[in-house]
Amino acid sequence: MTMKDEEVASQEDLTTKNKEIGTFNLNTALFCGGLAFDAYAEPPSNSSRWERGSKGIQVAFVSQAFTRSLYKGLIEVTPLRCVDLPDEDNTAEGLLTGGGVDAYLLVGVVEGKWKEDIKLLEREKIHNGVLDLNGCAHVGRGTTAWSTITEKKAMKQLEFRKKQEKEADTKKDNKPKKPINAAYHIKSTWTKGGEAVWELDPPFYLYVQDPSTAGIALTVMDDDVVGDGSSIGSAFRKLSSLLPATKEKDAVGMLKNAVMEKLATETTKNLSDLDLAKMMTQEWEGEIPLTSKPRLEDKNSQIAAGAAAGAMLAGPAGAAVGGLVASFYEGKIRGKVKLKLRYIPIPQVQFKRQKYKVRGGLPGVQWGEMYERHIAKQNDVHEHLSGNDLEFCFFINHDETGCSCALYRSLENRMIVVSFRGTCEPKDLITDASLIQEAWVKGEDIEKEDAIKVHSGFRTSLESISRRLKELLLASVAPGEDLSQYDLLVTGHSLGGALSTLFVADIAEYGVDAGRSLPQLEPSEPWWISLTSTFTATGESSIVPPPPRPKSLRMYNFGSPRVGNEAFVQKFESYRGNTLNEAFRLVNGQDVVARLPRTFNTVVFGSIGYEHCGTTALISPSKVKIDGGKEIDLDKETLVSPPLWIEGESNADECPVRDGTPLASPLVTGGLLDELVTSTKTSMDAQDENNASNPLDYASKMLKAADKVAGRLKKASITELASIVGINEKFSSREIGLIKSLVSGEAVSHHMEDEYYQGMGRACGFVAKVGEELREM
Repeated sequence: MTMKDEEVASQEDLTTKNKEIGTFNLNTALFCGGLAFDAYAEPPSNSSRWERGSKGIQVAFVSQAFTRSLYKGLIEVTPLRCVDLPDEDNTAEGLLTGGGVDAYLLVGVVEGKWKEDIKLLEREKIHNGVLDLNGCAHVGRGTTAWSTITEKKAMKQLEFRKKQEKEADTKKDNKPKKPINAAYHIKSTWTKGGEAVWELDPPFYLYVQDPSTAGIALTVMDDDVVGDGSSIGSAFRKLSSLLPATKEKDAVGMLKNAVMEKLATETTKNLSDLDLAKMMTQEWEGEIPLTSKPRLEDKNSQIAAGAAAGAMLAGPAGAAVGGLVASFYEGKIRGKVKLKLRYIPIPQVQFKRQKYKVRGGLPGVQWGEMYERHIAKQNDVHEHLSGNDLEFCFFINHDETGCSCALYRSLENRMIVVSFRGTCEPKDLITDASLIQEAWVKGEDIEKEDAIKVHSGFRTSLESISRRLKELLLASVAPGEDLSQYDLLVTGHSLGGALSTLFVADIAEYGVDAGRSLPQLEPSEPWWISLTSTFTATGESSIVPPPPRPKSLRMYNFGSPRVGNEAFVQKFESYRGNTLNEAFRLVNGQDVVARLPRTFNTVVFGSIGYEHCGTTALISPSKVKIDGGKEIDLDKETLVSPPLWIEGESNADECPVRDGTPLASPLVTGGLLDELVTSTKTSMDAQDENNASNPLDYASKMLKAADKVAGRLKKASITELASIVGINEKFSSREIGLIKSLVSGEAVSHHMEDEYYQGMGRACGFVAKVGEELREM
């Protein structure tokens, strides 16, 4: 069998496989394209409710309907003061602040199902409180009582600010004002520690999913001018121990009954709206002592003191024992926090959901309109994926890794879409990304020959938000429904495409396992049982069910880099047609990011291989060069190539985005060397009956054959010459094309949103250009 026959046979196998795992759907691709780029537009701080969580996770809740279905109550926290504070132990910081700590209060809601966090807070005495929690979804921060600000200074600042606000009101200045900081510090004395006073500061608010099992964690922080600050001490209390109304599963119903009882005993004439509001809430005010503290970093002075004391009692042996004992001493836990709490139940009322308009990341793009018009052209034959109630539920990101994604849903169509945001600068992904790999399943031996490995940077990024994302994903279904009734679409562009691939691989194999972030050898905690029962049916069972799975799982990503080695790709492909219904990667023209990272060899790390996952859908670029180097605009001229090429569906050509096989036999049929050998053999085999054994005739044939070879070599291209030494001609042609695209700038420009917008527009029959009205081709 020739190399060409092998390629055709391989392509036939791929075509058969694609039929088994689902064909490319242009409607779905266009819908996902809009949401893949829409995720670049992070919600502004004033357009949604931001949830600042522990471990750098932040969530912007955009939809009121989703927020109300997720949370049962709201806690209003008003810090009042903290007494018995230690003095500053950092010399440099003490010089700047005058010796006292610059205290502020962190308060976090710890949901009851985060057992590892509750165990830490209730049993351990040495930790950093809120800073050490894994599942503290919502954290509020009070203002800082700077040790240089006395009560007199604070009151003076407060009076000045009030005067400014009064003048602004007179001038009708509606610009947003910074919150007033009236906090101050009372210095320590010989008999008592310092105090931080926040009594005139405004409250902040925390949301609670299940108030009957939740608790609050308090951490007093030292807001250092030099450095990032540090924990002073922490405390933890079950919410129900402070606010008994939260013990009830239906706090709203219980408080409603209290209101009805009040109405039965008093006339409505004497009951104001303020009275009714107060009756629906419960308040607590008191003092909570700190019960834990961070580990001491510098124990040199106390070890020296312990050694000296021991030496006085028992000489050198006593010194050794005294120093050892002192090294274990972590110091006294000091401090009490006084604060006010108010619990406000959230009534579960029906909200009319307004349909979200999909825009995109760039101003002037109209992804949503293009999708609507494309569907309209088909006379409603195809299902409208967004329905009449597409809802932007939330946006989640991580402070350190920058990993971000958005979640959308249509309850009408029972569809959830997760869209991962990519990098804003493609060159950062090309030049700065780490190429090192790590085990896909945390804890597995990466040195094994068949180890499944993925890009370390991509995995670290996704791991930072994955667990919180899955928690919220499980809560995105309508009350009384189950995830198994919903279709799940996952998309993303650039880095977002890589993250979507890893996220899909996790769900395809394990389901939506919200008991851990990404796959690991250690067992995860199956607390999703309780979470899903909160939003779905009720009932208890002693049998632990597997993690929930969606009705269908599909992935359409754009310009995605490669994420793992061949073993990972084989594992990924095994899901297709089983737990993964569709997986397509759309690539625009010469988009270089979709061709990276490359397989390479290093002295330190050995061979590091990368392969692509999913079926390729290649989009024609907006401009192409035809014979003679002339550049034409495909939106204005007759199409010279199909606007969309689907691997395994369009034709039997090799996928131009895959690397292919770099090595080939130099004598492959149709190759340059095969052509030269055949030409020479034909020339030498030609016989002259009259001069069959004439040496001069033989020499003449040799000269003619040599002339043919020389003439053919002069016309040979670089790729043909490379094939003589065993380099696959198609492979070298792709490599040369990639280099040319990098030099010309096409490799990066084809990766940008405007090019994908134009390309998807052409595929759907539209001229789509940024800042211009859509028009049909």
